[in-house]
Amino acid sequence: MGTFDAEGNYIPRTITEDDLGGAPLEDVMADTIVEFDDGDLVEGTVVKIDRDEVLLDIGFKSEGVIRPASCRSAMTPTPRRS
Repeated sequence: MGTFDAEGNYIPRTITEDDLGGAPLEDVMADTIVEFDDGDLVEGTVVKIDRDEVLLDIGFKSEGVIRPASCRSAMTPTPRRS
C-alpha cells in the first residue's frame, strides 16, 4: 500500500526498481530465452519417476517428460538415503 503526502496526494509504493540499465524490455527478455528442439540434449534434475514417465526439472517454465522406455537402458536407479 502506498502513502499520502502533506497535500493528500496518493504516492504509490515502489514494487520493483528498474534494473534494466536503460535497455529495452524486449531486448532483455530476448537475451534470456533459450530455444531448443525436440531431440536436443538438455541437462536437468529428476523430479519424479513413475511407470508412465520421468519428470525432469530443466530450469524452464515447464518440466521435461521422458517416457521410461526411451531411457530404460541408460537409467540405473540410485536410492537416496536420508
